Amino acid sequence: MIYILVVAAYVLLLLGISIYKSRSVKSAEDFMVAGRGVPVYMLVATLVCTWIGSGSLFGTAGLTFRTGISELWFSAGAWVGILIIYTIAARVRKISKYTLTDLLEKRYNRLAKVLGTITIIIAYMVIAGYQFRGGGRFISILSDGSVAPETGMLIAAFLIIGITVLAGMVSIVSIDIFNGSLMLLAMIATLPFAILGHGGLDAVITTIQQVQPSHLSVMGGHDFVWVVGIALPTFLLLMSESSMYQKFSSADNAENARKAVLGMFVGVVVVEILMMLIALVGFAIYADDPRFFMTDGSVNRVMAEEIILRIGFEQVPVVIGSLLLAAGAAIVISTGNTFLMVASTNVTRDIFQAFFYKEATESQIVWIQRSCIVGLGLLAYLMMSQFESILEMALVSYTMIGASLAPALLAAFFWKRVTRAGGVASIASGMLTVILITILNSVYRDSAEVLNLLVISFPLDTDYIAIPSVIVSVSTLVIVSLLTEKPDPNDWQEFIED
Repeated sequence: MIYILVVAAYVLLLLGISIYKSRSVKSAEDFMVAGRGVPVYMLVATLVCTWIGSGSLFGTAGLTFRTGISELWFSAGAWVGILIIYTIAARVRKISKYTLTDLLEKRYNRLAKVLGTITIIIAYMVIAGYQFRGGGRFISILSDGSVAPETGMLIAAFLIIGITVLAGMVSIVSIDIFNGSLMLLAMIATLPFAILGHGGLDAVITTIQQVQPSHLSVMGGHDFVWVVGIALPTFLLLMSESSMYQKFSSADNAENARKAVLGMFVGVVVVEILMMLIALVGFAIYADDPRFFMTDGSVNRVMAEEIILRIGFEQVPVVIGSLLLAAGAAIVISTGNTFLMVASTNVTRDIFQAFFYKEATESQIVWIQRSCIVGLGLLAYLMMSQFESILEMALVSYTMIGASLAPALLAAFFWKRVTRAGGVASIASGMLTVILITILNSVYRDSAEVLNLLVISFPLDTDYIAIPSVIVSVSTLVIVSLLTEKPDPNDWQEFIED
């Protein structure tokens, strides 16, 4: 009962902050980018919370349980992406657009913006959807199974949608100060207690060496192609993560946007390494627990994704467990808020304002976006049935964003020769490739048949989905750009610093 009380108290605190902050929303700019007045410390916290979501709490944990420390290749893709983002964060803030798709329109054309919007809506609904699914499993664990995961998903969806509707970006950056601090504190506190609970560090290492020694290997028994496949989605998503660009636009000035990226790098690296270590210790603790393994001895991927929360609920002292479970709630809520917020901003600005309500007042824009948040949240809930695990949802959504938008976006900032036609073709081809692979995987997942298309066999393991998608997108970008007329210097001057 104490776990439920602590988590409920924390969620009520976040809800109270959101209600209080909703009173300060006076314009669409307040709602979308927090009035462009967010200081560095708040921006660091909200950027870290943007990245550390259910994909980390469940997906990273499950991948660690399955592969050991080689999971870090998955995380490292994002770390490299953050360092590259550092070089353009100030430029993004100077351009001062609301969304990533505004940048695409400015560098390419309106069609690039529309295609980018469609890509973001699809991918971000998947990401929001797995926050709901993660929240449902979290609530089921918290209630010791008395609340079914399906019921928990409804509760999680209601909370996430409700908090986002209240005050938009103002509430997100405000509650993420608490979320980020709690997240870091909980992970630091949990790791030593989890190790002690299994008899100490030597006992943990001995168990892993006996059960699955490859878990202590950097490659984890995999080849280089697997490393590329698992690192690409996080790298590409980080490079084209629309919520980060929207939050850069929320910064109080360009230099602080850049400083916040360095703070984000440190925060994300620390939290993700701690999560990996906790999940690795969890593998040792639950190495002989039949709940975590299938009858053929393979890892139960769905159950493995719960490893961090299971440790909090079953293995560590109540105080530490309560802290960790409250952090779990913070992770799910903060990420769900952000992705619903960004997707709704794109729909509001790129569809409703652009085509239907060109003369809408500030108040009307805010209410249109609130309606979009509710609508997208419901669609996100309905999309969850198309996937088996949170990691699968994460890899597909990351690749959808990364393969479609990252090549065109990077080219905008680093390659003067990219043309409008090249950028549009890259976005379209990347998006269509991911959709095609996802559809074929769904069709052939439970089929006895195997489809061989060119050099790819379906169903394709989602660990590798990024490789063909990126090859198609980048090839299209380069080939079409070289075959079309060079862009005017005015097209790229604001994006590229000589």
